[in-house]
Amino acid sequence: MRRLIALFAALVLPVLASQAFAQAPMSPVMQGLFLLTDYPSQTVRAGEITTIRIKMQNSGLAPEPMALTLSGVPAGWKIDILGGGQAVASAMPGQNESVSLQLRVEVPKDAKPGSQQVVLSAKGARLQTTELPLTLTVGTEAPAKLSLKSRLPSLRGTPRSSFEYTVTVGNDSGKDLTVALSAQGPANFQTTFTEGFGSNEISSIPVEAGQTKDIKVKVTPPRDVKAGDYPVLVKVAAEGATADLRVTLQISGQGRLALTTKDGRLSGEAEIGKTSTYTLVLNNDGTAAVDEIEMSGTVPTNWKVEFNPKTIATLAPNEKKEVQVMVTPADKAIAGDYVASFRSTARGESSAADFRITVTTSTLWGLVGIGIIAVALLVLLGAVARFGRR
Repeated sequence: MRRLIALFAALVLPVLASQAFAQAPMSPVMQGLFLLTDYPSQTVRAGEITTIRIKMQNSGLAPEPMALTLSGVPAGWKIDILGGGQAVASAMPGQNESVSLQLRVEVPKDAKPGSQQVVLSAKGARLQTTELPLTLTVGTEAPAKLSLKSRLPSLRGTPRSSFEYTVTVGNDSGKDLTVALSAQGPANFQTTFTEGFGSNEISSIPVEAGQTKDIKVKVTPPRDVKAGDYPVLVKVAAEGATADLRVTLQISGQGRLALTTKDGRLSGEAEIGKTSTYTLVLNNDGTAAVDEIEMSGTVPTNWKVEFNPKTIATLAPNEKKEVQVMVTPADKAIAGDYVASFRSTARGESSAADFRITVTTSTLWGLVGIGIIAVALLVLLGAVARFGRR
């Protein structure tokens, strides 16, 4: 019996629940045409131009052209209806879509303080109408105000890094401003400004009233800078208003290898088939130690090259280390000038030096040659003396 009751409940309850859900009242969907703006009451200034952003929203209606008109415009004022940056007389948003509009309000210089009400109306052929009342208050001019912000005002890198900061410039005043950009940093630090999504260098940037713009501040330190924290003061200015932001370069030390000789002369002599030794000097003129340095070289075919030491565990900043390099020209090498390349390589650092080697023949072979020539002369003189008497 209990099983029958459970089976009946499993079959009947879902049906009853679905019927109850179907009979539940549905919330009505709002339909109509609406003119919307974020700030229907605004302050404008005498002698200035203000732009008011408006949206025409079509909720569930068939699209149709809506004629746009203005009423209540005060004498001497000029208000234009714009769409896409051009003057328009009508708009037609699609079903459940919207169209962006702007009112360009030009207030005369002699406008007196007070409030004025302007009404923007939209009317369609099917008698569909909507209105947006706007209250425009002529107020006194507020001073310009700027702001500077950065999410990452401190960056870490090496002397070879380029430090790039994204900075947001805010125009907190009631009118558009052209903002001048500048920076003050340590000596020999190079600073440039670019737009947030551009590569062209700039020295100023226009910012609309109440809006913000992103710029990039790129700081390049000198290669010989020591490890430490270096501040750079970014400044903006416009019409007497200023703002500044301090960004920091956290520079870690970096080694830099330099390979040369004691006297700076990168040349030497060698004999065919014999080993010649040259002394190289490896210097770390960076700001951090260089570890796991390996010496290597490139010489002509069939030549031999060896280094002592072959590897250097570490080289501290401003430390020098002598390295002996042994070069053996090939037995069949021809006398003349050759170039060998010597290199020092570590993780992220390397240095190379081209070494000119003048190869000469052995002195023994020279003596043998002279002996052969002398014997030939003696034979020739003997022949002349013998056959000359006849």
